[in-house]
Amino acid sequence: MSTKTQTSLRLDADKLAEAKQILSELGMNFSEAVNIFTNLIVAKQGLPFEVALPNEETKAALLDVRARKNLETITFEQFQIEIGTE
Repeated sequence: MSTKTQTSLRLDADKLAEAKQILSELGMNFSEAVNIFTNLIVAKQGLPFEVALPNEETKAALLDVRARKNLETITFEQFQIEIGTE
């Protein structure tokens, strides 16, 4: 069994409270979630998700969304068909 160590983090108080609430609904506490995240970092030998700057096409799409340009309204059913779940 590995030795546990105590650490200190500086986090946004509102985000921490919100995260704790979500984790509670998932049946775990903040320490358990941090341990899961730490284990994933070790297992993946890096962050357990992609971290990259957006390419030019994605940047342009984000700017359009923020400016509310080139938006298309579709129904949930249309969305399901587009992503192939229907």
